[in-house]
Amino acid sequence: MSATRWPWPSLAARLLRRSTNGIRTLRAVPPVLNISAYRFIVLDDVDALRAQIHAQAAARHLKGTVLLAEEGINLFLAGPPEAVRDFIAWLRGDARFAALEVKESPSPSVPFGKLLVKVKREIIRMNHPAIRPQAERAPAVSAQTLARWLAQGHDDEGREVVTLDTRNAFEVDAGRFRGAIDWRIEKFSDFPAAVLEHREELRGKTVVSYCTGGIRCEKAALFMADAGVDRVMQLDGGILKYFEETGGAHFEGHCFVFDARREVASDLQPVTVEVPPDHDRVGQDVIDEPAA
Repeated sequence: MSATRWPWPSLAARLLRRSTNGIRTLRAVPPVLNISAYRFIVLDDVDALRAQIHAQAAARHLKGTVLLAEEGINLFLAGPPEAVRDFIAWLRGDARFAALEVKESPSPSVPFGKLLVKVKREIIRMNHPAIRPQAERAPAVSAQTLARWLAQGHDDEGREVVTLDTRNAFEVDAGRFRGAIDWRIEKFSDFPAAVLEHREELRGKTVVSYCTGGIRCEKAALFMADAGVDRVMQLDGGILKYFEETGGAHFEGHCFVFDARREVASDLQPVTVEVPPDHDRVGQDVIDEPAA
């Protein structure tokens, strides 16, 4: 019999548990693998890509949202683990997506009601075309390094570290880093105005912007640097990657997600399932407008 092939190594690791006699055993494999991923990269064939991605995802019975724009790709998909794995392998066959980093979490059922693949002006709307993350990436800090900085109370140069939540206010209410700055924005396109209003409060500090999966805090860090915030970086991979790599140290509460799970805990397991899969907020954090 061939060895079990796990859809993703980190998922396999989380499914291992230690029994009272020290032997590591396997929990039941969850029937659904949820993935989120984005990549800022110049795309000049979005209409053709839309048709190809929809066909490939539909053929594998995946559901969720994929956004395409000239600045890149942003996706949230769910389905059987092997089908999700096969789709990502196909997508990475395009050299532009070969370095696509995927964040994953299990669930007992698919939290999306349908498959949407859309072409947008931006894959996360900020309304500041001068900010071009496809041309340059903001400095990033890893999950492990941020956890260490928060534990010691400063960065490696002795500067005060502050975490800045770039998400919508109702997302922050589900959970955030202890002591995080929260400007209570209603949508991400409100973030630039909030930066200009509060940037003097950030002077002399190491500012770490964070969001769910990394896409918003990447644009946010670039905008803040352009606005004169002198030391700013993004949390690489966002909250989901931080949960995966640190277990959620220094984070209070849960992470809000825009699907029927609503929130996931620091072990990436769903907390509640209170909303039907076809509810009208699916994908709103990436679309930044009422979902069609």
